[in-house]
Amino acid sequence: MNGRVLRIELRRSVAPWAGILVLVLALTFLYMPDAAWRSGTTAWTAQWTPLAMKTRSLLFYLWPLAIGLGALQGLRDHRSKMSELLTSTPRPARHRAATLAGAAAITLASAFALLVLVGGVQVLAHTEYLHLGWLPISLVGVLFLVAGAVLGMGAARALPSPLTPPALAMVAFVFTALMHMTLGRTETGTTDGLPSTEPNRVSLLSPTLEDVREAFVTVSAPVHVGQTIWMLGMAATGFALLVAATPRARLTALTPVLAGATIALLVLPAETRRMYVVDRAAAELVCDGPVCVTRTQQARLADLAGPGKEALRLLRGALGDQAPESVRENTAVLPDGSTPRWSRKAVLFDFDDDLVATAKGEELTRVLIAKGMVPGCAPVGWSAFGADDYAQTVALGWVLGDLKRLGGPSARVPAGFEADTRAAWKELEALPRAEQLSRINAMRAAAFSCEGDPFDVLSGGASR
Repeated sequence: MNGRVLRIELRRSVAPWAGILVLVLALTFLYMPDAAWRSGTTAWTAQWTPLAMKTRSLLFYLWPLAIGLGALQGLRDHRSKMSELLTSTPRPARHRAATLAGAAAITLASAFALLVLVGGVQVLAHTEYLHLGWLPISLVGVLFLVAGAVLGMGAARALPSPLTPPALAMVAFVFTALMHMTLGRTETGTTDGLPSTEPNRVSLLSPTLEDVREAFVTVSAPVHVGQTIWMLGMAATGFALLVAATPRARLTALTPVLAGATIALLVLPAETRRMYVVDRAAAELVCDGPVCVTRTQQARLADLAGPGKEALRLLRGALGDQAPESVRENTAVLPDGSTPRWSRKAVLFDFDDDLVATAKGEELTRVLIAKGMVPGCAPVGWSAFGADDYAQTVALGWVLGDLKRLGGPSARVPAGFEADTRAAWKELEALPRAEQLSRINAMRAAAFSCEGDPFDVLSGGASR
């Protein structure tokens, strides 16, 4: 395959249009209003690893599209009725196949690289943490697109029908959906009566990845290796189908993809905690005195240090020796639906918490005090307004001597919230100091162990 032949192939094939379509659709998804991947610490333009993870998630739609477009390209010789003429030429079939596959590989790889470049320029403006640990995630994504297109070409050459491209695209889409809905998930138990599942190794045959909640969570090396083997087998089968001339050769061409899938399943990790792992360098704490954040968020330390130190001072004045000694970003990575784990020695927070994300200055101090008193026991990944929020408000009012709910007057709260919290606060304030401390300590014991109702404990067991 020389440059002149490749340029001709690029001009006369659908490969350039495939690349343009993939890029335009990807950017359309990413820039949709109120899209989930545009907010928080794991936004696609916030950090390098989330950039790679979020763009990989788009392969849920782009990979079936690449297979369908590859199949469309594979039908070209059949549509033009040139198959017999080309087989009679002295040029080897593998040369023509290499040109066809090479054109698709160049355009699809270029489209994905441009997508990453668009996000990378914005990431540079949002973070001070630079690393290359994200690169394998994106490279495997490129390999998925290229291997899918080549497989589509080979399948269409073996089954030359106008129905082949849409059928292959639909089969690929259904396969990807099943990997993330049933076949690729294992039931692990229940939380509050609701089923909980986690991905298994079969799910990693899909081009997309699980959505992670933390910017310092990445994909493990065995996942990269297993997926690369799987894609190389798929590409080899596609290429073999492109050059196969007999039914027996086409049947033999299926060997690489089957072998690749088998070897990949042996290499891919079986447990979720070995699929998605903490990048220790990214999760390393950067501190200003007792206030610490991960390296991924070190640009936000300056705004957090003052309010964090003030929160610790006020907690020390209220709780004495029982007060936490530091404020730090939470680096624990727990499965969805699990009970959170807290430390009494540190005020743990997450920048994706709505209250932390929007608060500044004095309001941020109040939020951190509330987290230090009642960290919250909603299952990981869930969002709910419950007894913890009532207890947080009263406990915060007890520390500051003034009852004022978090989030300001515009915060949405259940009916009766104001009356219930004010009644509990007034009752607590009316008690002798020793009794107040006793109730606060009992409330914190319930709050940090996630056992019992901290608001009931705080209000002396009174029903709301």
